[in-house]
Amino acid sequence: MQEAGRRSNKDRSDTTRAALIAAGRKLFVSRGYAETGTPELVAEAGVTRGALYHHFADKRALFRAVVEVESAAVAREIESAARPGLAPLKALSRGGAAFLEAMREPGRTQLLLIDAAAVLGREELDAIDARHGGRTLREGLAAAIQAGALPKLPLAATAQLLGAAYDRAALAIAAGAEPGEWHKLIDAVVAGLAAPGAPSR
Repeated sequence: MQEAGRRSNKDRSDTTRAALIAAGRKLFVSRGYAETGTPELVAEAGVTRGALYHHFADKRALFRAVVEVESAAVAREIESAARPGLAPLKALSRGGAAFLEAMREPGRTQLLLIDAAAVLGREELDAIDARHGGRTLREGLAAAIQAGALPKLPLAATAQLLGAAYDRAALAIAAGAEPGEWHKLIDAVVAGLAAPGAPSR
């Protein structure tokens, strides 16, 4: 019974935390970080103020958790698209396309690429990205370099450069640009980096 009680408490705690993150995601996107107060957050989540502060030190900590969850969701989409067995450059292309598609989720580009930098700062946001989308890009580039599909480029700098290109594309698409044009452009950039005679598989 004691073990069941612990599981039940954990389930309730997880449910409360998830409700707060979902409420934060909704309100931070619809109202903006500055215009969202803790009373609105707890009301939207259906929990008490005490529950909020039990799980998160303050509103900023909740915002950070929302960014982490959204970043992880994007990374899962990338990993699902760039599945094992694809040619390295094809995997990079599929992963990039999956990133741009994932970022079309309403509110996500604003949240991750604009508001997060303002609220959390560049250093903290980069650390989150390094665990999620940035990680998938570094892994894809490393695999391509190891396979000889890309020359031995500096991995961190190449990932930063391409990551910035993907982010700019996502912002442009969110503003109404044609997605296909950006897909082609970024694929051309990756193809331009390819090693001469790079294997296609």
